[in-house]
This record gives sequence, structure tokens and C-alpha cells, in this order.
Amino acid sequence: MFRNQYDTDVTTWSPAGRLFQVEYAMEAVKQGSAAIGLRSKTHVVLACVNKANSELSSHQKKIFKVDDHIGVAIAGLTADGRVLSRYMRSECINYSYTYESPLPVGRLVVQLADKAQVCTQRSWKRPYGVGLLVAGLDESGAHLYYNCPSGNYFEYQAFAIGSRSQAAKTYLERKFDNFNGSSREDLIKDALIATRESLQGEKLRSSVCTVAVVGVGEPFHILDQETVQKFIDEFEIVREEEVPPAEEPQPEAEQGAAADQGAGAGQGSGAADQGGATSEGAAPMDI
Repeated sequence: MFRNQYDTDVTTWSPAGRLFQVEYAMEAVKQGSAAIGLRSKTHVVLACVNKANSELSSHQKKIFKVDDHIGVAIAGLTADGRVLSRYMRSECINYSYTYESPLPVGRLVVQLADKAQVCTQRSWKRPYGVGLLVAGLDESGAHLYYNCPSGNYFEYQAFAIGSRSQAAKTYLERKFDNFNGSSREDLIKDALIATRESLQGEKLRSSVCTVAVVGVGEPFHILDQETVQKFIDEFEIVREEEVPPAEEPQPEAEQGAAADQGAGAGQGSGAADQGGATSEGAAPMDI
């Protein structure tokens, strides 16, 4: 992806006003395994795809618990995500020790964005090659944020990042009007369906995805595989409903056969009956 002499340093601007090293870091997020988040008034659900480098190796952890009320899902360089999640965990502990209250989600997201932005202004540093979906619950309600390697952050009702995430985004865009009033179970179902969309033909099983939930009266925790598999079986996500295409043409064929029979009967009758049979048999042929 080498472009020109303006992408050798993160502090060098191109004549078009672009920082190519930052864009390369954002491209690293697109190469990572998909991560999905969606929220309602009371709950936030995170889901990610477990992708192993080899059949002989286990998958890398993509969802991290930061505090009882905050968790993150990452896409991109797992090592960078692990470092940033440790930083977020430290900030939550320090705030709780100082103020004896949980850290607001929005404030933590701003601190994380400031830390990422510093790496875009120092020639001896590189941008973090990871995108984070931050799910949290505080006094103002449930929140879902996306932190970009450029230092920008956005709040979403539902979002998906990583490779092959466009299919999941399309599903979330169709359904997001209902998310605000959804129950915990409905959010998990929609998260699993969006995860299935990002698999693009691969079979959805509990071993290839991870789901985490945080909500009112429910601290952030990762669901075990048995629970996820029960949701998959209950909502019939793996088995798609197939509509038989042969059922619809049958009435047309019957109409054509009935028209032919009517035409044959009309030929054996009088001239007036023939005209009536001809008009009835012409309509299906025109259609």
C-alpha cells in the first residue's frame, strides 16, 4: 500500500491534507475479525468473531472486561487492544479510588481518544492499529462508543467494525429502529444474526463467536458457549427459512389448464359460447 514519500512519517502532511500513516492504521482495523455492538435503553451487547491463525491454535481474545459497568470489543491488532484495555482498567480503578464512584463512560472514552490522538503528533510513535467498541452503563443510561485510531470517537445505537462487517452493518441499519426498546434476549438475537451475516456463508456456532452483555442490574460479563448455543438454537439462526419457489407458479399453471379446458369446451359449443371462452382464455396468455 505504499503511496508516495508522504507516508513515511506520521507527522508529515500530504499536499492533499492527509496523514497516510493514520489511514494505514484505520486499514488495519478493517483487516481484523469482525466486532459488533448494539444497545437499548437498559442493555448493551457486544459480539465478535473468533478467528484463529491456524487449526492447531486457539483464537485470540477479542472482548475485554474493563470494569463492572464497562467492557470493550476490539478489531485490529490484538496486542494494541490489550494495552489500551489495560489503560482503561487502570483509569477506572484510579477514578473509583479517588471519587468512590464508577467512572462515567463518556469521560473514559474521551481519555482514550486523547491517548490515541497523541500518537498522531509524535514522530517517534505510531498510531494504535486497533478500533474499540466501548460498551458501558452509567447514570445517564446505556452507551456504545467507537474509538478510532485517528483519535476520533462516535456514539452509536449499533455498529460493526472489522473485516466483512458491511453485511452486519446492513442488517443493523434495517433493524436499528427497534433496538431502543428491545429486551436483553432480543439484543443478543440481533447480535448473533449480525455476526452470522459477517461470516458470509460459514455456519454460525458458539465456538466461532463470543458474546458479552452489560445492563441494569447485570455487570459486564461474557456469556459461556452453552448459553450462546442455546440462543442460536432457540432463534433458529443457523437454519434459514427456505421459501419453496415451486408453490407460487402452481395457481398460474392451474389457471392456464382451466383456460385450455374452457377453450376446448367452447369449441364444441355454439358461436356465442366460443366468444365467451376465447375472452376468458386470452387473459392468462396476455399476463
